[in-house]
Amino acid sequence: MTGRKFNFETELDEMHRAVLSVLPEKLLDLSDIAVTREGLDALMSQMPSPELPEHISIESVHVPGLDGDPDVLVKVYKPQSLPPEAPGLLWIHGGGMVLGSVDMDDADCASVADQHQCVVVSVDYRLAPESPFPAPLHDCYAALKWFAENANGLGASSKRIAIGGASAGGGLAAGTALMARENGGPNLIFQLLVYPMLDHRNETPSSFGVTDTRVWNRDANLAGWAAYLNGAQPVSPYASPSIADDLSGLPPAYICLGTLDIFIDEDIEYAQRLSQAGVPVELHVYPGAFHGSNGFVAESSLSIRWAADQTAALQSALHPNN
Repeated sequence: MTGRKFNFETELDEMHRAVLSVLPEKLLDLSDIAVTREGLDALMSQMPSPELPEHISIESVHVPGLDGDPDVLVKVYKPQSLPPEAPGLLWIHGGGMVLGSVDMDDADCASVADQHQCVVVSVDYRLAPESPFPAPLHDCYAALKWFAENANGLGASSKRIAIGGASAGGGLAAGTALMARENGGPNLIFQLLVYPMLDHRNETPSSFGVTDTRVWNRDANLAGWAAYLNGAQPVSPYASPSIADDLSGLPPAYICLGTLDIFIDEDIEYAQRLSQAGVPVELHVYPGAFHGSNGFVAESSLSIRWAADQTAALQSALHPNN
């Protein structure tokens, strides 16, 4: 299939170009994953610590792994006062299956718990290549099971749990939703898939679109998938949800990303297939946004609109009667 190359110089607005210009040149060069992790850690250490809402408690908990796997670290974000039978969100961080940790989304998870008066459980899943598929997915499913089984003690309803994630986390969220459907639960009410990483084949036109190592790019995507799959054949649809034959019976989905994201083709196709399978789906594609730009360029009018749309969708899913 013919690829397409995105031109950030001509296709980004001035604010997005300016922010992109100050990112480290090889921020997401995954030719050496250990070095990339060190670089990201150094970059994050230079960032000011986010102010977290004082009335949101944050607790780290080790929960049982799946089928004898090691315990899984999760962080629980909870408003001090919750409405009865509050909803919950299981959140899964991004990082191409090889980067990141549960701590990177502290501010976002605390904000979601505060804004939506819900309990957020964020998963510190094992990373590839040290722990390839199915380890990361099993950790996410183990966290979901624990959340559902302990929801009452957390002040939430086991019948009102949504799942969400960004990038690799979005792919893991989609895979966990498939696994929950096949295993008869836990039941989910919603999927929030933010520029999800869904298709290991890397054959769509947009999958060739980015070579710039300041953002998520084709070589990084190939390296992330190779580390995650570790040569496994055949590839499981739990690992690569785009190859799932049957998407029926999944929870309603909200998918959002930008036009300059290498995942745009696979994400649009997944949204279309969900709809064809009878799953309610809402798809938002933002012109001139690149992978992660809603966070990198958060003050732009485009990112502000993106955040408002995403917040409204989550609020409607968690509190449908309000």
